[in-house]
Amino acid sequence: MDTFELIEKNDHEQVVFCSNKLVGLQAIIAIHDTSLGPALGGTRMWTYKSSDEALKDVLRLSRGMTYKASVAGLNLGGGKAVIIGDPNKDKTEDLFRFFGRFVEGLAGRYITAEDVGTDVEDMEFVRMETKYVTGISRALGGSGDPSPVTAYGVYVGMKACAQELFGNDSLEGKKIAVQGAGSVARYLCDHLAKENAEILVCDIYEDKVKAIVDATGAKAIDHEKIYEVDADIFAPCALGGIVNDDTIPKFKFKIIAGGANNQLLDEHKHAEVLLKEGILYAPDYAINAGGLINVSNEFEGYNQERALRQAETIYQRIQQIITISKERNITTHDAASRLAEDRIRSISQVKQIYSGVSNFSGRLGETATRR
Repeated sequence: MDTFELIEKNDHEQVVFCSNKLVGLQAIIAIHDTSLGPALGGTRMWTYKSSDEALKDVLRLSRGMTYKASVAGLNLGGGKAVIIGDPNKDKTEDLFRFFGRFVEGLAGRYITAEDVGTDVEDMEFVRMETKYVTGISRALGGSGDPSPVTAYGVYVGMKACAQELFGNDSLEGKKIAVQGAGSVARYLCDHLAKENAEILVCDIYEDKVKAIVDATGAKAIDHEKIYEVDADIFAPCALGGIVNDDTIPKFKFKIIAGGANNQLLDEHKHAEVLLKEGILYAPDYAINAGGLINVSNEFEGYNQERALRQAETIYQRIQQIITISKERNITTHDAASRLAEDRIRSISQVKQIYSGVSNFSGRLGETATRR
C-alpha cells in the first residue's frame, strides 16, 4: 500500500509528518477519530528501521487509542505520535520543544502524553511549547507517571479473567509470566506479589529484571523462552505483535492479560486462533486503559484516588466483554470492538441530531429577525 492507502484503510482523519533537520526531529502524529472528543495518546520514541515502519506503527496505535477511550467510557478520541530515534541516545530539550510546536499547531485536536521511550521530563519540554500535553509532573499540576494506574487496571482485568476461567478471582499460587520489566510491569508485579502469585519475568535489560526480582521475589527467565513457559497467565508488558503465527503454537497459557498495546499481530486472525485454542484473551486496549484514564483526570484537576477508582471499572468491563463474546459466539477482540464502535456510533448520532436541531433553531431565529 502507498501512504494514502494506509491512512485511508482504517479511516484516519489526519496524519502529520514532523521534521526539523537542525534538532534531528523526525516524527509522525496520527489522529484516528475525534467523534467522542479530542484525540489523546502518548508519544513513542523508538528506533524504527524506516519511516514506513514508523507510519504503520503510529496508525495501529492511534486506532487502538480510539477504541481504548471508547471502551473506557471517556469523552476522548484516538491519536498517537512516534518519534524516530534512540531514546537512550537521541533525546534533547530542543527535539521535544520542536515536537511540541507541531502539537501546538494542531490547536487541540491532538493531546500528547508519555509512552514507550518517553517520560515525564520529556513531556515537560513539550509543555514549554504547547498546553496540549498531559502526563506532566505533579509539581506542575499533572498526574506524573501513569504506570501505576495502568498496572492497576491490568491487575484487576487479570482478576476478572481468573474469575471467568477458574471460578474465583484470586491469583494466589497462579503462575504468571510477565514479558517486560518496565514501569507497568514493575507495578503489576508488586500487585501480583501481594497476592502470593508465582511470578516469572523477562526483559532484554537484565538490570530491570533484577530490580523486580529483588523487590518481589519473582524468578528471572530468558526473554527468548517466555512463549514456551508453562504458566496460567501470560502478561505481555513490552512491545506489540507478540501473539502471532510463530508464538501461538508454543503457548501453554490459559489467559493472556497484559499491558502492551497491539498484542495481536493480526487482530482478527489471531483472536480467532486463541479462541479455538481455548485461551482467554483480554483485549489489550480494554485492559490497559488505566494509563489513559489517569492522564484524562488532569482535565478536572488530578486526583490519583479518583483515577484508581475509575481504573477499577476495568474489572467489570472485561467481564462485559467476555459475556458478549460468549453470547454472540465471537472473539473477545470482536466483542470489545463492537462495544467501542456502538458507543462511538451512538454518541455521533446524538451529536448529529443536536447539530441539526441547533442549525434549525438558528435558521428560525434568523428568519424571525428578518421579519
